[in-house]
Amino acid sequence: MNISLIDWSIIIAFFVISMLIGVLTSRKAGTSAKEFFLSGRNMPWWLLGVSMVATTFSADTPNLVTDIVRTNGVSGNWVWWAFLLTGMLTVFVYAKLWRRSEVTTDLEFYELRYGGKPAAFLRAFRAIYLGVFFNVVIMATVSLAAIKIGGVMLGLAPWETLLLASVVTVIYSSLGGLKGVLLTDFFQFFIAMAGAIGAAIYVLDMPEIGSLNNLLTHPNVSDKLNILPDFNDWNLVIPLLIMPLAIQWWATWYPGAEPGGGGYIAQRMLSAKDEKNAIGATLFFNIAHYAMRPWPWIIIALSSLIIFPQVSDMQEAFPHIPVDKLGNDLAYSAMLTFLPTGLIGIVLASLIAAVMSTLSTHLNWGSSYVVNDFYQRFLKPEASDKELVAVGRISTVLLMVLAAFLALALSSALEAFNILLQIGAGTGLIFILRWFWWRINAYTEIAAMIISFVVAIFFEVINPKLSIIEIPGHQEYLKLLYGVGITTLGWVLATLFTKPEKDEVLLSFYRKVRPAALGWKNLLNKYPQEQQEQGQLPLDIGLMLTGSVMVYAALFAVGFWIYGQTLYASIASIVAILGGIIIIKNWKNIRLR
Repeated sequence: MNISLIDWSIIIAFFVISMLIGVLTSRKAGTSAKEFFLSGRNMPWWLLGVSMVATTFSADTPNLVTDIVRTNGVSGNWVWWAFLLTGMLTVFVYAKLWRRSEVTTDLEFYELRYGGKPAAFLRAFRAIYLGVFFNVVIMATVSLAAIKIGGVMLGLAPWETLLLASVVTVIYSSLGGLKGVLLTDFFQFFIAMAGAIGAAIYVLDMPEIGSLNNLLTHPNVSDKLNILPDFNDWNLVIPLLIMPLAIQWWATWYPGAEPGGGGYIAQRMLSAKDEKNAIGATLFFNIAHYAMRPWPWIIIALSSLIIFPQVSDMQEAFPHIPVDKLGNDLAYSAMLTFLPTGLIGIVLASLIAAVMSTLSTHLNWGSSYVVNDFYQRFLKPEASDKELVAVGRISTVLLMVLAAFLALALSSALEAFNILLQIGAGTGLIFILRWFWWRINAYTEIAAMIISFVVAIFFEVINPKLSIIEIPGHQEYLKLLYGVGITTLGWVLATLFTKPEKDEVLLSFYRKVRPAALGWKNLLNKYPQEQQEQGQLPLDIGLMLTGSVMVYAALFAVGFWIYGQTLYASIASIVAILGGIIIIKNWKNIRLR
C-alpha cells in the first residue's frame, strides 16, 4: 500500500512526541530507583487508569480479538471477557491492600507475607521467571503483532519492523522510567482510540460492506453475531462460556488479569497517591477495557469475513508475508490497508502507539523485578540509586532484544495466549486466598508454580506427540481443567503438609495490611491483644458483583445498539446506569486506612 507524505508526517510527529516525553522526564526519573519504577508513589487515579488501558491496548489484542471472532464468533470473546470478574475483585478487595503493603514490586510482597529462605527463593526465582521469561513471551506476542502490521501495511521484513518499533520504545522507557511510560501512555491512548473508531467507521462505508446493516445480514457474518454461544451446542457453550466464567477467571494466572492483582497492575496501584486513587485507577481500567474498546475491533473482524473469508485469501493478497505468520489474526491488519490518506497515518500511529505502550510498560515492569527483586536484594544490597537506575536501563535493553528474537519464532497471538493460560492454570486461587488465609505459606506457591509448569509442558509439548491422554479437538478445555485440578490438589497438599509461617511473620503482615480477620482467627486467638479487623468483605464482594454486572451490561448495551436491537439495548443501558449509581452511592462507605 502507498503511504503518503501526510501519513508519514503524522507517524513521525508521534515518534517525536513520544521521544520528547522520555527526554523531559529522564532527569527526575534518574534520581532514585523508587522514582524510576514507582514515580514517587504520587500518581493520580486518572493517569494510572488510562495507562493500564493503554498497556492492554496492545497491537496483539485486536489481532487476538479478530482471530477469536473469525474462529468462534463474537461469543468467543468470553475467553477474555470473563477476566472482568478478576478485575472487579481487584478493584474493590485488593487495590487498597496492595497500596497499604507499600512494597516496591508485587514480588517484594513474598518477603512481607512469608519468611526465611523459602520466601527469598520465591522472590528471586519469580523475579527471573516472571520478569524475564514470562515478560519476554508477552512482549514477543506484542512484537509478533507489530511484525504482521509492518509486513501487511508497510511491506517491511520482520527484522525491520522490530528494529523500528523497539528502538524508540527502549529509548523513552529507559530514559523516563515509569512516569515517562505513564505520560506517553496517556498520549498514546487517545491516538489508539481515535484510530480504532475511525477505522471501524471507514470500513463500514467500503463498497464491499456498504453499511452496518449489510454487514450484519451478510451470510458470512450473520452466524457470528451472538454475544452468547448457541445453547443448543454444548460443545461450544462449555469452552466459550462455562469454562471462562466458572473456572478460568479465578483459577488461572494471566498477565494483566492476575487474581488478586499483580504485575504491572500492582505496579500502578503501588504508585498511586493513596488507596482511593488505587481503587479509582483500577475501576476506570476495567470499565474502559471491557466496555469501551472491544466493539471497533469486533466490527473490523466481522467485516474481514466478507473481504477475506479464508486465510488463503489473505495469502493471495499479501504473498510476501511468511507462511508461518499467516493466520486469522492477520485479518485485522489486512483490513486496515484499505484506509485512505490521512486516516491511514492516524491508524498506523495508533497501532504503533498500541505496540509501544505495551512494550514500554513491560520493559519497566520487568526491569523493576530484575533490579529490585534480584540485583539489589540478592547481588548488591548496597548499590546506590544511581547504580540501580543504570541496571534498570541496561535490563530494559536486554529484555527487548530477547523479546525480538522470540517474536521471530512465534506464529499466532492466540497460540501464545493459550500457552500462558495453561502455564498459570491452578495458581490463581492462591493469589486470592493468601491475603485472607494465614495457613498459606511459601511452599504453597513454590509447589503451585512447579506443578502448573510441568503440567503445561506435558499438555502443550509431550502429550500432542505421545497421545498419553486422548483429548478430542472440541474438548481442548479439558487441558485447562486437568491443569487446574492437578495444580490445586498439589498446592493444597503442600500447604497442609508443611509448617505454617512463623507467628511473628504473619502478625507483621497482618498489622501492616489489615485484611479481614475471618481467615486469621486461628492465629489471632493466640494473641488476644491483637485488634481483629472486621473488614468489609460483604460490602466489597457486593460492589465487585455490582461492578461486574454494570460493565457487562454496558458491553452488551453497545453491542445491542450496534445490532439495532433497541429493547435489549435499552434494558442493558438501564442496568449499567443503575449499577453505576449503586457504586457511586457506596463509594464513601469503602473503608480505607
